[in-house]
Amino acid sequence: MDKKRIIPPSELIINEDGSAFHIHLTPDQLRDKIIFVGDPGRVDMVASYFDTIDYNVSAREFHAIGGTYKGKPLMVISHGIGSDNIEIVVTELDALANIDFKTRTVKPEHRTLEIVRVGTSGSLQDDLHIGDFVIAEKGTGTDGILNFYADRNEVCDLEFEKQFCIHTDWDPTWAAPYTVDADPDLVERIGRDDMTRGFTISAVGFYAPQGRMVRLKLADPELNEKIESFRYRGRPVTNFEMESGCLQGMAKMLGHKAMTVCCIIAERRANNANTDYKPKVRKLIETVLERF
Repeated sequence: MDKKRIIPPSELIINEDGSAFHIHLTPDQLRDKIIFVGDPGRVDMVASYFDTIDYNVSAREFHAIGGTYKGKPLMVISHGIGSDNIEIVVTELDALANIDFKTRTVKPEHRTLEIVRVGTSGSLQDDLHIGDFVIAEKGTGTDGILNFYADRNEVCDLEFEKQFCIHTDWDPTWAAPYTVDADPDLVERIGRDDMTRGFTISAVGFYAPQGRMVRLKLADPELNEKIESFRYRGRPVTNFEMESGCLQGMAKMLGHKAMTVCCIIAERRANNANTDYKPKVRKLIETVLERF
């Protein structure tokens, strides 16, 4: 972005209190270390481990709490469901970091944020079970959001995308998939032998886009089988969720570090699911906080 460009009010809306339009946070509330969760209620679970709390802000599905954990300044924010919300939250957090809200210009020095998303997911392989933790070492978005940005090819694994579309016979009426690696430094810091490093599909919806049929028929009933049998450099796609691809893509294009780690709560091949997953998610949150 041209640092001299003045960003119009219609393109970056700033509330009267000086906060970003959707998330209602001000630049002074931003922390460099950020935990993302989907559920606004899960924000309180994360913040229950904080030593101190500096603010607690809610707007729509976006709930944020800032404070410290063992002396480390950090914040947790909910993004709701889906990649469209991820685009909003990442863009506005980056604006808090790198846009001067008074002049509406890009700051001369770039500020880098570190983001770890803690989520839930469904496994696509027999060796991944309910309660397992999976890192999205690669996140493949099927929502098309990154395709609206000029530099998407600079951050994507184009060979993965090509082979994936060929193997799955990807329908050209669907958005073209994009695949982005998680930040390797974060993966090394957060990931240990208690986490699987996988390839994650970020579906554009929860039902048909993940092969679930309730009343409406699926356009491609065999899509899940095609995804499960796909191999890239000998490795399979491990799980479905809905946000990692967009998060990792937006972050990388904006010069931030991001990764996603999920707790498996459904085994798609075995048709098993667990709705009592909070204890496992709590354990994952504790683990991420310690390593972040």
